[in-house]
Amino acid sequence: MTIVVAGAYLSSATSCKNAAGESDLLRFDPDKNGIEKIIELADGKTVKCRAYENIYYVANVVDSAYQYLNLYIPESAYDHHEKVPVFLKTNVGGYRAAKAGTPSAKDATGRALQEGYIVVIPGSRGSNSQILTDNGEVYTGKAPAGLIDLKAAIRYLRYNHAVLPGDTDCIITDGTSAGGAMSALLGATGNHPVYEPFLEELGAASEQDDIFAAVCFCPITDLDHADMAYEWLYQGTNTKGRALTPEQIEISDELAALYPAYLNSLQLKTPDGTLLTDSNYREYVKSFLIASARRAKNAGAEIPEDAGFIFDMDAHSSQKENITGLDLDTYLEYVVSKQVLKIPPAFDAMNVLSSRATPENEVFGDQSGNAANFTDFSLQKATNNLNATLDPSIKEKVHIMNPMYYIGDSKSTTAPNWYIRHGAIDRDTGFPVPINLYTRLINQGYNADFELAWNKAHTGDYDLDNLFEWLNELIKNTR
Repeated sequence: MTIVVAGAYLSSATSCKNAAGESDLLRFDPDKNGIEKIIELADGKTVKCRAYENIYYVANVVDSAYQYLNLYIPESAYDHHEKVPVFLKTNVGGYRAAKAGTPSAKDATGRALQEGYIVVIPGSRGSNSQILTDNGEVYTGKAPAGLIDLKAAIRYLRYNHAVLPGDTDCIITDGTSAGGAMSALLGATGNHPVYEPFLEELGAASEQDDIFAAVCFCPITDLDHADMAYEWLYQGTNTKGRALTPEQIEISDELAALYPAYLNSLQLKTPDGTLLTDSNYREYVKSFLIASARRAKNAGAEIPEDAGFIFDMDAHSSQKENITGLDLDTYLEYVVSKQVLKIPPAFDAMNVLSSRATPENEVFGDQSGNAANFTDFSLQKATNNLNATLDPSIKEKVHIMNPMYYIGDSKSTTAPNWYIRHGAIDRDTGFPVPINLYTRLINQGYNADFELAWNKAHTGDYDLDNLFEWLNELIKNTR
């Protein structure tokens, strides 16, 4: 619980004046409050950096427990003739509040420092953040508050570009799960005017908030269609490994039947230009899984016999050779054997078959702490009213929290570069969700690198050699 002092601010954003001689709460002063830190890396080496911590990035602080950032400048950054990239890591999980963090050898922040990047780890409000006011407890982090905070942090960095050795035209965001969704939203919605009123209310810097690259590990996104996608994909396991009740199967079947219309409406195309529809989309999903297994096999991994992959056999040695195909139904049963699937509806579950509220129900709730349904389907089931529709205010929140609506929107400055990974046994959202995000991006001409990572469940910041090789090459080629 946080008690906020109105207008409070900390650290090096305190004493400067703007051109009119007025106090400028958002001006960063590199000569104040920085401390030397030694960060230990995964390989036992260390990086010396200058740390600036507890810096509020908005002038009108709502929740002092979260609306600040920590900034780490490696010693090597001061030696470069060109400004170095800025790596912004969001620690958001489950759409809950996240405190600003410190670089860690266990995730990409430590590696980013080692690569010479400036590292920024902002806090942000979330569904559980709350303050005590004269009128009682107020929940401050319902959608889209967390996203707005992260946009404000980016604007803060851009506002202070002249005094930072970092290149604020080369901001890279990184997140996992709901944090991956936030990274995708930051990448998709740069400078879109729909967010401006929220930013103005916080006193965010009057700057751009677009980014150079979005790194998204297992993004839990496209929430208004995620239940449909989940059941459409996993429907065949309902009476087998998933073992649903008849009531759950009924909900699953209804949701699965809704997905083809949405899928077809996207008008997505494969890289070779083939239009994707519900009739050929399973083959498209299989292509990513086959590619994942091939990479793993070539790297020496054993491909389980019960995973459904089809091999060429060597006639002389009876050894498995190239992977040539996949029985998707068998593979999905394999996933079920590794990870217990969610019960339908996977995301908008509140008062549908049970009273449980998911993290997504909570983030779309109100300032009193109540959760909310965020799809017409679940609202109708929850209220037993087939004519029920979402309140317009919730519809707006759902829309502005879905990056799919902004990729290709002329009002958005979408990030030119994307790195998206989803585990090949990750059941936290259906494979179509990240696949559609990737496909929408390449259809709109953006540079996107996507893989279903072999044998990975719901996790992130793995294979950092590959990630930073991709980033470093990208940055080299754009300078």
